[in-house]
Amino acid sequence: MSTKPDRGAFTPREWKIVERHRTPAAVQRYLTAMRYNREECGATLRTFRGVVSRGEAHCLEAALSAAAVLEQHGDPPLLMSLESQDQLDHVVFVFQRDGLWGAVARSRDLGLHGRKPVFRTLRALAWSYFDTYVDYAGRITGYGLGDLRELGNYDWRFSGKNVWKVERYLQEIPHRAIKSSDARYERLLARYKEFRGANPTGHLEDYETRSVWMI
Repeated sequence: MSTKPDRGAFTPREWKIVERHRTPAAVQRYLTAMRYNREECGATLRTFRGVVSRGEAHCLEAALSAAAVLEQHGDPPLLMSLESQDQLDHVVFVFQRDGLWGAVARSRDLGLHGRKPVFRTLRALAWSYFDTYVDYAGRITGYGLGDLRELGNYDWRFSGKNVWKVERYLQEIPHRAIKSSDARYERLLARYKEFRGANPTGHLEDYETRSVWMI
């Protein structure tokens, strides 16, 4: 198991970010304000250092960044992988406060951003993403918890290269199934299509879980 790096491993610019963002809510605001990485020049999987340098992140890059920052404030580097039927999985950084689970995350959709720490179990946290995950093809089918310390000395925090090993690791960890009714899914899908037909851009925010989103 790897240990967290000390201050000397960070550049001055990186350490300022670490010092200014001491809570999950603060890190979520930092990531929400950041440009989303749409990988227009090809697939990437950048570390915290790469994200700071480029000023953009997609979901897994954001999760790695949250892990690198909040690890310095006492949170273990835990990531949750959410599997989808369309193979477009989502990854969030997860944390606990007073025994309850929450998440920090970045996505093109606000409904897939972080969650306040109000969930008693990881399954409940994962389920909070089910409704908001439904789009033309997405449907959560399972979730798994990964601990980046299991990667040993692999440099997922500062490497200047794409850290594809992290993606492979998250694909290989055990996942637990999330079962949902087809009727619920079809109802959500029809609602999403109706909204998107009337609103080619923008976010559908009218969900039961809206009060626990951390965006």
